[in-house]
Amino acid sequence: MNIREKYEAAKNEYEKWGIDVEKVLDKLKDVKISVHCWQGDDVTGFENSNQELSGGIAATGNYPGKARNAAELRADLDKALSLIPGKHKVNLHAIYAETGEEKVERDELRPEHFANWVQWAKRRGLGLDFNPTIFSHEKAADGLTLSHPNKDIRDFWIRHCIASRKIGEYFGKELGQPCLTNIWIPDGYKDIPSDRLGPRQRLKDALDEIFKVKVDNKYNLDAVESKVFGLGAESYTVGSSEFYINYAAKNNILSLLDTGHYHPTEMVSDKLSAMLLFSNKVALHVSRPVRWDSDHVIVLDDELKEIAKEIVRNDALDRVIIGLDFFDASINRIAAWVIGTRNMIKALLSAMLMPNKKLKQLQDEGNFTERLVLMEEFKTYPLGDIWNYYCQINNTPVKEQWLEEVKAYEKEVLSKRK
Repeated sequence: MNIREKYEAAKNEYEKWGIDVEKVLDKLKDVKISVHCWQGDDVTGFENSNQELSGGIAATGNYPGKARNAAELRADLDKALSLIPGKHKVNLHAIYAETGEEKVERDELRPEHFANWVQWAKRRGLGLDFNPTIFSHEKAADGLTLSHPNKDIRDFWIRHCIASRKIGEYFGKELGQPCLTNIWIPDGYKDIPSDRLGPRQRLKDALDEIFKVKVDNKYNLDAVESKVFGLGAESYTVGSSEFYINYAAKNNILSLLDTGHYHPTEMVSDKLSAMLLFSNKVALHVSRPVRWDSDHVIVLDDELKEIAKEIVRNDALDRVIIGLDFFDASINRIAAWVIGTRNMIKALLSAMLMPNKKLKQLQDEGNFTERLVLMEEFKTYPLGDIWNYYCQINNTPVKEQWLEEVKAYEKEVLSKRK
C-alpha cells in the first residue's frame, strides 16, 4: 500500500472511536512551535567578543559546520524548517543582533539591530520570539545580574530587559503575531547562602522596574522563567519556581515552564493543568534533562507525550505557547532541530488521536480497568501512517527520508565552514 492507502486504513481505525482525523490534521497545521535559533551555533551569538558561555549553560561537542554569522544561521534554519511540517516561529536571543562593525552594548540594543531577522521572517511567514541574554557577559561573571548587590549592574540588566521588550513589541507589530519575550537569569549561589530574602527582594524590585515600562501586549507577551539550580548555583537559585509563579500571577504576566528546570522527580506535564486553572496562557520551553538540566535533543519519550496529552485533552492548544530549548554540539545541528521539532509535533498528533473524552468519562465513572486498556492499546495504533500522510501533504519528507537532505546540505555547505 502507498502512503495514502495506509492513511485511509489507519483513519478508519481511529474513526471507530469518533476521532475525525482530517479535522485533527487541519487543527495541527495551525499549531506553531517556537524553534530556538541557538541550537545552530551552540549559544555563541554574534557579539564579536571572546566572552565564554556562562550562566550554568554548556554546549558540549564540536561537530563541524556550526553557523558563524547570522546569514549562515538563517540558511541553516531555512533548511531545518523545510523538513518540518507546518508554519512555525523562531526564537531569538539578544546576542543574535546584527550591529555591523559597531559595538553595541546589550542595554543599547534597538529594533533596527534585528531588522534582517524580521525581513527574513516576513518573507517566510514566520513569527519571532525573543529573550534578553542575561549571561555570557562581564556584568554576569560572578553569577548575579538582576539580583546583584551592585545597583549599577542591576540597572544595566534592567535597561537590557526593557530594550528587549521593545524589540519584542517591534517583532509583533511587523509580523502580525505576538512575540513572547521571556526573562531568565542565572542568579544564585554555589554554597548555602546566609541571606535568601535579600537577593529575591532585589530581583522583585528589578522586575518591577522592567515591567513599569509599558509595551503593547497585543504585540508582546511577557514571561518569566524559573530554574531549580545551575552550575555555580547548586545551593540556591534566586528565581525559583515559587518566586516566579507568584510574581507572574500578581503582575498578570506569563510563567514559563522549562522541562529541565525542576527536580528530577518533578514532571512539567503534571504542572500544566494546575497552571491552566489560574492563567489564561502558559509558556513552555521543551528540553530533555539527563540527570540535570542538560538540554538534550527531545525524543518521543513518555514525558513529551504526556505534556502533549495535557495540552490537547485540556483544549489548550491556543493557551500553551510551545517553545523548544535544547542545544547539542555533538551531532549535526540541523538534524537536532528537525528531530526535536518533528517529535514535538508528533507528540501533539498522538495526543489529538486519543479518545480523550471517552478516557475522561471512564475515569469519572471509576472504570479504571477499561481506561488503562484503552490507554495502552492506543500506544500501538497506527500513528505512523497518519504522521507520514501529514508530512506528505505538507511537502516535507516522510519517515527518515529527510536525513538524506541534511547529509547533502552538510556535504555541500557545512563541511566548507572552518
